[in-house]
Amino acid sequence: MAQTQVVMETDKGEIVIELFDAQAPKSVANFLKYVEAGFYDETIFHRIIAGFVVQGGGYKADGRERRKDINSLDYTPVENEAENGLKNLRGSLSMARTSDPHSATSQFFINLNDNAFLDHPGQDGWGYAVFGKVTSGMDAVDAMAKVPTAAGDKPVEDIAVIKAYVKQ
Repeated sequence: MAQTQVVMETDKGEIVIELFDAQAPKSVANFLKYVEAGFYDETIFHRIIAGFVVQGGGYKADGRERRKDINSLDYTPVENEAENGLKNLRGSLSMARTSDPHSATSQFFINLNDNAFLDHPGQDGWGYAVFGKVTSGMDAVDAMAKVPTAAGDKPVEDIAVIKAYVKQ
């Protein structure tokens, strides 16, 4: 069975993401809910830590939280699936969360390096749930990682997601 793929058109280039439907079904369903609602369209990658991760899925270019714009979505956090055996390797996508292991909603990050310390059980007994990987477009992700940042690891220039959609 073919894995679900999502295309993210960014102003740094196109990123194709293969989702791990069987290994991370709750995280994948959660991510697809946001993709299919157009949630990620016109958002930014708001956090960049060179050599570590690029993070997106939460904010618009004007700094407003994206979730304020689509009231019809269910923003219930997804259960942490970090015990699925998948690793936070370069190019993998993981659910971003707070210190509460079951707090992930729309935000995700792409690993720029192998980050084994994020794998289950991690430093907090849980780790970060991997649910996909970049299959093409890592050059676009690497270009994001080169953008200078200011306080809070915020890029000094916007890195926009123009559109995200399920690849047919």
